[in-house]
Amino acid sequence: MSVSSPEIVEQLQNLSRQLSDLLSTLKVEQSEPGLPEPASPSAFRFSGKPDTSIDRLMRATRPSLPDPRLVRRMIRHRQLRARFFDSELFADPAWDMLLDLTAARAEHTRVSVTSLCIASQVPPTTALRWISQMTEAGMLERVEDDLDRRRAFVALTDSTADAMARYFQEIGRDAISLV
Repeated sequence: MSVSSPEIVEQLQNLSRQLSDLLSTLKVEQSEPGLPEPASPSAFRFSGKPDTSIDRLMRATRPSLPDPRLVRRMIRHRQLRARFFDSELFADPAWDMLLDLTAARAEHTRVSVTSLCIASQVPPTTALRWISQMTEAGMLERVEDDLDRRRAFVALTDSTADAMARYFQEIGRDAISLV
């Protein structure tokens, strides 16, 4: 299948809009009544609202995560671009991390901080900064390794997993063509 440059540009623009929509879904107003102001500015604002019976009911009917093989294929296609273009042109560590953690959650596997840094395709210091910001925003959670205290794992929070499931449900069959 041959794809022309205008089609690639259009696909990239569509993906960018969809990512923007996903991030908009994850954002919450900066100053909610009764909540303290954040200590430092963050690239993310994410709601950590208390669990209510309505929230539990909504989660009970939430879509399931996508097939991890589809997500892994998307990741491979994203990485393939680096063979043809400067990798900095497509640097999007937050999205790469979300994709990797979505696949891992669907596979019921754990992702170490080191592995997530590698998946982000950016220098480790940049990846760690993104992990920190996304954790502070309530999108990710660190889980200490019970057997080795020097190692930690990173996972999607339930809210982020729900958002990713809804995202993949929305794009449906077009998912792989949007890479």
